[in-house]
Amino acid sequence: MSDSLKGKTFLVTGATEGVGKAAAHHFAQRGGSVTLVGRNPEKTARVVSQLKSATGNNEVDYLLADLSSIAQVRAVADAFRARHDRLDVLVNNAGAVFKSREVTVDGLERTFALNHLSYFQLTVRLLDLLQRAPGARVVSTSSGAHAVGKMDLDAVATRERYSIPAAYADSKLANVLFTRELARRLAGTGVTANCFHPGWVASGFALNNGGFIARLLSVVAPVLARSPEQGADTLVWLATSAEAAAWTGEYFSNRAVRRTAQRGQDSALAARLWELSERLCGLEPAASAA
Repeated sequence: MSDSLKGKTFLVTGATEGVGKAAAHHFAQRGGSVTLVGRNPEKTARVVSQLKSATGNNEVDYLLADLSSIAQVRAVADAFRARHDRLDVLVNNAGAVFKSREVTVDGLERTFALNHLSYFQLTVRLLDLLQRAPGARVVSTSSGAHAVGKMDLDAVATRERYSIPAAYADSKLANVLFTRELARRLAGTGVTANCFHPGWVASGFALNNGGFIARLLSVVAPVLARSPEQGADTLVWLATSAEAAAWTGEYFSNRAVRRTAQRGQDSALAARLWELSERLCGLEPAASAA
């Protein structure tokens, strides 16, 4: 793995905690130009300041958005485009679980909107910048939970009958299917797309729900879970290593290609999910073609 990332441009969502923050630190430490996407203004500015101080790299910046909002994802893409003419690595990492059904400003179930549609829309809106950077990469955070996803395309976007495990599993299956279809569409462009399972990581994930589960996780996770740096290892490897450049459209864990659940290999389902995502984000089909 080459040590210096100077001259490379990175955009990382979900970058103020856990895996995203650890990856952003790594990219900045190696000289990359890193833009973080966060939701809380004070927290995001504080993390950027911390990263600059810890790495000595002043090329760390941020954008603010609630990525469950289609309009705010679009605004992030536009703001990034105004500052940069290329993108070497896009890290789609923002995600959450919600203890009860929440509806976004767009009328969509929040887990699906945040964990999948933000990945889809941000990537599609920045495809031209990715294609301007030789060997550009898209890395998306999925999960082993994808294996129990069902992906009923007639219900997944609104999910009137809500359950935490089903909503989360479908969103992570969506990450796998999105990666598969994106890689197909990017064939021959030199841009790769992969996703990965970070493992159980001690971070702020799921603590937003409060209650007993959050209290239990806050006690147990530091003892049993991976550190954010360990969880980010495969992400960083996929984003920067020469070895990973040979792969696209795959699902990884611990730096190795893993076989997904059967639904994750369904190319027709992946194509239909892409079409649904286009409609939900108000994108013309031509706008999201490679």
